[in-house]
Amino acid sequence: MAAPHAIHEEFPNQAQRIHELKVSDAHFARLLQEYDEINDQVFGAESRHVPMSEEAEVALRKKRAALKDEIARMLSAA
Repeated sequence: MAAPHAIHEEFPNQAQRIHELKVSDAHFARLLQEYDEINDQVFGAESRHVPMSEEAEVALRKKRAALKDEIARMLSAA
């Protein structure tokens, strides 16, 4: 099962632009990779498959939000 909040779910109308930036911009590609990794960790905590303190889960959610904001800025600037 895929984790909710995948980047293509968050930006459903930007799939082509996401792909273009991913292959042309190494920084953007790293942001996507980091977002996916953190999103998977959040999902693991939410589903209780990965034991985690509430503080750690909140910190991951904040990091995911910051990455999503940076991705959104790059998409809108492109």
